[in-house]
Amino acid sequence: MIKIKTALISVSDKTGIVEFAKALNAHGVKLISTGGTSKALKDAGLQVSDISEITGFPEIMDGRVKTLHPKVHGALLGVRDNKEHLQAMQLHGIGEIDMVVVNLYPFEATVARGAEFHEVIENIDIGGPSMIRSAAKNHKYVVVVTDPADYPKLENELKNAGGISAKNSEDLAAKAFSRTAAYDSAISNWFTGQRLNAKFPEQLNINAKLRQTLRYGENPHQDAAFYVTDADIPGIANAEQLQGKELSYNNINDTDAAFLLVEEFENPAVAIIKHANPCGVATATNLAEAYRKALAADSVSAFGGIIALNREIDAETAEEIAKLFAEVIIAPAVSEKAKEIFATKKNLRVLVTNQKSKIKNQKSFKSVAGGMLVQDLDDANITLADLKTVSKRAPTEAEIKDLLFAFKVVKHVKSNAIVTVHNETTTGIGAGQMNRVGSVEIAVKGGVQGHVLASDAFFPFADGVEVAAKAGITAIIHPGGSVRDPEVFAAADAAGIAMVVTGKRVFWH
Repeated sequence: MIKIKTALISVSDKTGIVEFAKALNAHGVKLISTGGTSKALKDAGLQVSDISEITGFPEIMDGRVKTLHPKVHGALLGVRDNKEHLQAMQLHGIGEIDMVVVNLYPFEATVARGAEFHEVIENIDIGGPSMIRSAAKNHKYVVVVTDPADYPKLENELKNAGGISAKNSEDLAAKAFSRTAAYDSAISNWFTGQRLNAKFPEQLNINAKLRQTLRYGENPHQDAAFYVTDADIPGIANAEQLQGKELSYNNINDTDAAFLLVEEFENPAVAIIKHANPCGVATATNLAEAYRKALAADSVSAFGGIIALNREIDAETAEEIAKLFAEVIIAPAVSEKAKEIFATKKNLRVLVTNQKSKIKNQKSFKSVAGGMLVQDLDDANITLADLKTVSKRAPTEAEIKDLLFAFKVVKHVKSNAIVTVHNETTTGIGAGQMNRVGSVEIAVKGGVQGHVLASDAFFPFADGVEVAAKAGITAIIHPGGSVRDPEVFAAADAAGIAMVVTGKRVFWH
């Protein structure tokens, strides 16, 4: 056990610190502190030695220099069973510090609220990380505490065991190094991104906090975990789970796909997802109607699916959803009455994003063997102004409305992707085929007379258009750009199909 005789406390987040300091004091621990922390402890009636009393040197430069001193770091780094270290400590009047309680200047929060450059710079902690690293390195003799959530556990151990176990000290040291690494990453990312405007920096630092370990990964023989990389981004990573079983790896992956799809729409929208691909998507004037339309698009595949909605779920919509077996529901909010309805389905996972805005400026990450691919999240937003009519017949107003809807959906279908739509509801989806005409054949097989069609990339040959024409498709939207565009356009004209191109490809592999 590590006996705690002296503790150095210097915290920015003072949550629970007075109570913890009192618990230390009750065990006879001498308290050393700095600046505002020292004042808070003294105001609570605790006897505290200021750091300047230990170092013999005042805090200077507005507190920038206060703990960067041999009498602090020598006290933390001295190996207690090393004769030379002990002799050096005795020679230079360096005492022992057995516990460091430190949390850092709120750099991340300062950046998040859009503070000016000078204020951000002043919230880069120097002494705190230095003390944390010194104590963590010497964790065999010094306990380092960086998270207020650990105070109660340490209080109990001191009370019941009279000290802190070597195992707990080692665990806390690992946590401390993770904290300083995350802190330095945040600073580095701010400098390279915000200040130097480097979209893809020379060194990419990814900060991720464990949200939960998962029962298994994509398959039962794979271990898996779920991490959060940005606590401010709306979506699955920061959603609140109101009820239901623990999310699985596949649940999370599919729910993310569903959430990103409904984010495309301003009107009330519903997306039903299976295996990361949509099986039914629709918009309407109200959420309940949008859900009924999305379900009718493919009610067979919807069984056991993921349902994403872009509005607060009301009672009428909840009643409709409750009729179907679904794995997960995700929405910005759920009304109290809807919560009561969902509560009758105990295993149904209900998530709320509580979002106030849409996703912006997000990056997409994909691992490869020994590396990582990084790109902007596809935020292509095709509007009427982007469309170029390349056929003799121009699309009608109703067709344009459906074409724009279809192109939003096809962006979220695995390539090669084809989507057919009627009345802002998907009627057929062809995904992931090795050739585009194969995806067309799948998308039109359910009957699409009078419907429109979207393709995520150009048609390399006229055959896909010819299959669509035979099925009754009346209008097509695709990026264009093939060397065979002229024959593709000609096939549309031969069938009387209105065709528009976007000039923008939306692959999703």
